[in-house]
Amino acid sequence: MKPLSLFIVFSVVLLNYIALVSALSFTLPPGQEKCLREEVHKDVLVTGEYKLSEAPHQKTHLTVTDSTGHVLYKREEATKGKFAFTTDDYDMYKVCIESEGQAGGGVDREVSLTVKHGVEAKNYEDLAKAEKLKPMEVELKRLEDLADAVVNDFAYMRQREQEMRDTNESTYSRVLYFSVFSILCLFGLATWQLFYLRRFFIAKKLIE
Repeated sequence: MKPLSLFIVFSVVLLNYIALVSALSFTLPPGQEKCLREEVHKDVLVTGEYKLSEAPHQKTHLTVTDSTGHVLYKREEATKGKFAFTTDDYDMYKVCIESEGQAGGGVDREVSLTVKHGVEAKNYEDLAKAEKLKPMEVELKRLEDLADAVVNDFAYMRQREQEMRDTNESTYSRVLYFSVFSILCLFGLATWQLFYLRRFFIAKKLIE
């Protein structure tokens, strides 16, 4: 891999781990839906916490789905809560909050939504209590998990690069074969035309 490509990949990985936590606060008017989308790798823990301001007699629903529409979590009349799931595959996951009612009517709801995945989603305090780890050991465990995640990201990017290279090589081979086939067809057509014209001219006694 070229130095520039390596730098770009490393930058992407760093940005990815800077954004391990997505915290949003927004206003949700009646009759509208707002969604948060996250690309997450396979076998990664994803956790979320949400809280909505009070709005009597106004229902708001929260749904978490993958790119196929499979529902991972759903809460009717959501007001406050948490959710967690482990990803089955590398995919785009979507958290949507929908407020019932008609636009322009009802009360706007203030929504606070925090989504964590990977290292940041793990509860290291519970791990420390369960395994009786010292603070330094907990931090080392966290750094170890982060390093593993970075290595997995590099491996995935390397795999994607190889797949793209294979695709490019396959496309190049197909274009090359098609070009050779086209040239042979044109050569055959030109030969046939010369043969046909020669016979035509001989028949018309224009040439001997």
